[in-house]
Amino acid sequence: MAVSVAVASSVAALSGHPAARATPVTTGAPSAASLTGSSYPAPMLNLPAPSTSQPGTSQPGSTAKQQPSAAGAAVPRLVVPDIIAAVPGGVTPADLAKIRKLNQVIAVLPIAGARITVNGRALTVLGAPAAALRPWTPPATAVSAQLWSEFSQGDLITTASAALGLQLVSSSEYPVAAAVRTRITFGGAALLGIAGVDAIVDEQRAAQLGLVRNVAVLINAPAAGMDSLAAQVRTALGSASRVIRLVPEVVSTSLPVDTNPPKGTPDSYMALFQESAARYCPGLSWTVLAAIGQIESGDGANMGPSSAGALGPMQFLPSTWQSWGIDGFGETGPPDVMDPLDAVPSAARLLCADGAAAGGQALRQAIFDYNHADWYVDEVLTLAGEYAREFG
Repeated sequence: MAVSVAVASSVAALSGHPAARATPVTTGAPSAASLTGSSYPAPMLNLPAPSTSQPGTSQPGSTAKQQPSAAGAAVPRLVVPDIIAAVPGGVTPADLAKIRKLNQVIAVLPIAGARITVNGRALTVLGAPAAALRPWTPPATAVSAQLWSEFSQGDLITTASAALGLQLVSSSEYPVAAAVRTRITFGGAALLGIAGVDAIVDEQRAAQLGLVRNVAVLINAPAAGMDSLAAQVRTALGSASRVIRLVPEVVSTSLPVDTNPPKGTPDSYMALFQESAARYCPGLSWTVLAAIGQIESGDGANMGPSSAGALGPMQFLPSTWQSWGIDGFGETGPPDVMDPLDAVPSAARLLCADGAAAGGQALRQAIFDYNHADWYVDEVLTLAGEYAREFG
């Protein structure tokens, strides 16, 4: 809650648009039930339909190998916002250049922002282009084509709690008081993933509303120590800056284990992660596989080879694949590192052999063995925690 208040107050104070006599809206992540009942379900990539066996290409009763889904290219690689920093008067190009040069910084996103009123109540609103902002949002939000289509049309997207507090109805218009007075269409509710932020709009709408350009910057630097990174950012931006850490100091290994996964051959990545954990590593949370799949390849968007030669949706090195690659879900023939139905079960099997099903420190060690870096472990567990909050 302290982070939420700090982010909201920073944007309000630095934007020059305080919302006088407005009742603040309490922000927070919606429950799994409210997400399920919202206008925006959380689709995952569809895997290809099973191929029809041609005479002479496979043994009777076998399942032909499937190819990775081309739809993977439409799903963005996710970026976890580690820090948000705000500067009086806005972040300058020189400021951004300084931040990009900091050790371990991978991505930065300058964003517009202000504290405005919508339907008579205060909201902390950020503005950025859809293509730039989308990868920084939580998984369920990032994959929603419907949401980003409406966002790009200038609609307001809020958290579920903000929508409830303002009694907003999708596709309806509401009065806005910002630098101008106008009306805005409510596009829908979604997880935004930044504590203290109630809503987002695209860059054109942000300009119309008078949101302060580049009022803050989101920073991703998963390999950096967060306290050290925050200090470096503060030094780069000056003593008047406000730097807020968004990730927890200790990343939890308490993740849900699905005791009732889908059955049959998976037809989506979500089902594939759930079934693979249950079948090939009982006790492992499917959210860990989902996080690894997203971080490694964007759920098949980037199949490699990586600079180290890793391949496929779970980015196996050829030597590791030789030892751990298996046919999954009744498929036959040589295990295919590029086939999600082989790669994800193989990853579950590898993690299980390293003790991942035991949870706690054993889970951390298993993820570390998958990719030898402490920052990678924290990144996987942070994203797994987001999957757990979104999908239960």
